[in-house]
Amino acid sequence: MKIQIVTRKERWGLSGIGWILVIAIVILTPCVLAVTIYPFLAVTQRVNTDVLVVEGWVNEFGIRASVEEYKTGRYHSIFTTGGPRPGALSDSDTAAATMADWLHYRGIPNEFLHSVPSHEVGRDRTFHAAVALRDWLRQHKSEIRNMNVVTEMAHARRTRLLYREAFGDNVAIGIIAAQNQDYDPKRWWCSSDGVRDVIGEAVAYTYAKLFFYPTNKGSKVARKAPE
Repeated sequence: MKIQIVTRKERWGLSGIGWILVIAIVILTPCVLAVTIYPFLAVTQRVNTDVLVVEGWVNEFGIRASVEEYKTGRYHSIFTTGGPRPGALSDSDTAAATMADWLHYRGIPNEFLHSVPSHEVGRDRTFHAAVALRDWLRQHKSEIRNMNVVTEMAHARRTRLLYREAFGDNVAIGIIAAQNQDYDPKRWWCSSDGVRDVIGEAVAYTYAKLFFYPTNKGSKVARKAPE
């Protein structure tokens, strides 16, 4: 009887060209992602509307973009959103009220401005600001079917997602991403601000898209998401 100690088996493996393709994919994938992720997150897609919403926390370049949008569009209602500042005692100490004052100072008439503060601090602020606006419109029996929202840079896609969650399918949400002039969005990885903005928002958008679910009361219950 013949006893075999070693057997020979056919094995598949990468050829030289196969290894080259694998290495090329490993190298090119991060490069493609770096080039495409900022335009994906910092989306600007307007809808045809006369309603403009400005997130109260935006910086100076966001204020300028909001005023320019008002001047070039046909907006009859401008809503400002945002929650209370640390130690705030009234609705006048909110980001919404402060932004309304800034927009009026920059030339937008008071009769077009509506400050709609939220009352959530430190958690899920964008969503709660959208819910506060939705509830304000319902309380004032204002039938709005579409709106454009001004926010900053890479926060735009997440803002639109959360506003859609708050308002549902009956309201079309347009989005306008104000651009920070402190770094080149085409080379965001060359700036610490750009890296912080893009990486942080990529993580936050993924979280909001996959793990942030609405409850029956119109708020959301989930782990804390970066704002």
